[in-house]
Amino acid sequence: MGDISGTQFFNVDVEPEESVEVILAEVFDALTKKGYNPVNQIVGYIMSGDPTYITSYQNARSLIMKVERDEIVEALLENYIESKNL
Repeated sequence: MGDISGTQFFNVDVEPEESVEVILAEVFDALTKKGYNPVNQIVGYIMSGDPTYITSYQNARSLIMKVERDEIVEALLENYIESKNL
């Protein structure tokens, strides 16, 4: 046994988080390329929580599940308010 009087450190490399805006743009692009109406599909996902509303094409389903649905709504609402200068 070695010296057990000190504290051991354990470090895990964490991937940098993508912003909600970047994730939504990538998901929107994937849905569009697959021929879906991206607004309808994203609304369906937000309302139900069912990830099958989002295509797995270009890893879009995994991407959108990295953020909470309330974070998506918050980002969309903030963007809308800013665009209307409210």
